[in-house]
Formats: sequence, structure tokens, C-alpha cells
Amino acid sequence: MHDFNFFGGGWMMFFWWFLIIVLVIFAIRAVINSGQSNQSQHKETPMDILKRRYTNGEIDKEEFQRRKQELQK
Repeated sequence: MHDFNFFGGGWMMFFWWFLIIVLVIFAIRAVINSGQSNQSQHKETPMDILKRRYTNGEIDKEEFQRRKQELQK
């Protein structure tokens, strides 16, 4: 016969499964939240985008100066 009073019996088994599920949920939320915070840290400003486009040759110097003045207003 099995002695279910060992370490609290069935309630202790329920507690361990509950604890494992809660830890998995916290781990998943931590991974998701870390991904979102990295995205918000790397958000480009309009000036960054303008500089990148000028550097890549997408716009010429006159266009860069005009748009830069517009952004600084």
C-alpha cells in the first residue's frame, strides 16, 4: 500500500505542479517583456532616420538640409 502522507500527500503534489506552472509563466513573461524593452530602446528618432537616409544616399544634401530645418522647428 502507498502512504500518501509522505510530504503532505496529494496536496503537496498539487503544490509542486502549481509552483512549476507559475515559474514557467513568469519565465515566459520575462522573455516577452525583455524583447519589448529592447525594441523601445532602439527606436529611431526622426533626426536619426534623416541622417541614415542621407548617409545611405537616399536623399541629397539640399533635401537633408530642408528636412533638418523642418524637424528643428
